[in-house]
Amino acid sequence: MVTKKMFQANRDSTIRMKALLQDLSDQQLLSVMPNGWSVSVTLAHLAFWDNRVIHLIESSKKEGKVNPSNFEDSINDIMEPFLRAIPAAEAAAMAVRNAETLDLMLEECSDELLNQLDVVNHRWVDRSLHRNSHLDEIEALLKTAD
Repeated sequence: MVTKKMFQANRDSTIRMKALLQDLSDQQLLSVMPNGWSVSVTLAHLAFWDNRVIHLIESSKKEGKVNPSNFEDSINDIMEPFLRAIPAAEAAAMAVRNAETLDLMLEECSDELLNQLDVVNHRWVDRSLHRNSHLDEIEALLKTAD
């Protein structure tokens, strides 16, 4: 069930992301995490998935219903080489930009659309779950690098 508390959690995760990225160097953005992804690849990954939900909301509003495709299962592996090609600073900027855009879009959605999205995939509406799990990984990596 969608609650206004999720909107605050989304905004908080975006604020957290902005604060974490504010002073990171390119070298830190290129640091490799335990899963093999760099910080910038992880941020580009977050930007991609926020953008996925942005497009899903836009198409759902046009069509009058939620119509997700089932490409999520393999897309992370498919897109990793493309994410690596994005300059580190741009991946960070894109992650923040998409998070901010999606936070506002979700808050402006009708309750009906939010509930439809939530039924299909709760993490499309409560983006803080996805963002915070990756921000936790990034912070842990940066602490070990100090």
